[in-house]
Amino acid sequence: MKTEGDWMTIPAGAPNCPRGLEYLMTIDQLLVKQKVELLEAFTGFETNNKFSIKNSLGQKVYFAAEENDCCTRNCCGPARPFEMRIFDNYKNEVIHLSRPLACDSCCFPCCLQTLEVSAPPGNLIGSIEQEWSICSPSFKIKNQRDETMLRIEGPVCTFSLCGDVEFQVVSLTGEKVGKISKQWSGLAREMFTDADFFGINFPMDLDVRMKAVLLGATFLIDAMFFEKSGNRETDRPGMF
Repeated sequence: MKTEGDWMTIPAGAPNCPRGLEYLMTIDQLLVKQKVELLEAFTGFETNNKFSIKNSLGQKVYFAAEENDCCTRNCCGPARPFEMRIFDNYKNEVIHLSRPLACDSCCFPCCLQTLEVSAPPGNLIGSIEQEWSICSPSFKIKNQRDETMLRIEGPVCTFSLCGDVEFQVVSLTGEKVGKISKQWSGLAREMFTDADFFGINFPMDLDVRMKAVLLGATFLIDAMFFEKSGNRETDRPGMF
């Protein structure tokens, strides 16, 4: 039974902080857990993804729900476009993610992955843009003025056996300032579902808008590299 204590208490608001992002002011880590969908696990039939987002104390910060139609989910699989709505404790939509249909292969450098982040919905605060690469995935983290603020550098191979897969968050000078980790969730869960665990680490004093954009980047990385198509693994070396 859920109690009020399961949810993080909203900190006092700060000037120029978008409504709903106050939760991100006092944390430097988020844990993202995807809900296991039994229909998808047993049949491979793609369902809309749902996620619980918690702080390091295990308190719920947000709840995320994908919005998509049945045809798009099952025809496009992991490459599908989506809208993701992120809610707070009061069921207010505080962050909105939008991923258009695009290609993530190095063979198509003119049509790579992007994701826009709005908070509150309708107010663009940043975006994630995939960079063309053959050996390993990389992304630009941009603010609302389309300026690159951070980068994400992924591993050559996103497949791991009994270990985490880490995407490093780096400054424009190459300094490591955080990471997005796909965490090993156990053999049965890894083999039969695409319900993943992620950890996001960032500096405590990072702008809350950029923290929200890094949260959005986690969902894009999950869709690109860890979503299964019909419960079949699609991990591969590099960006081929």
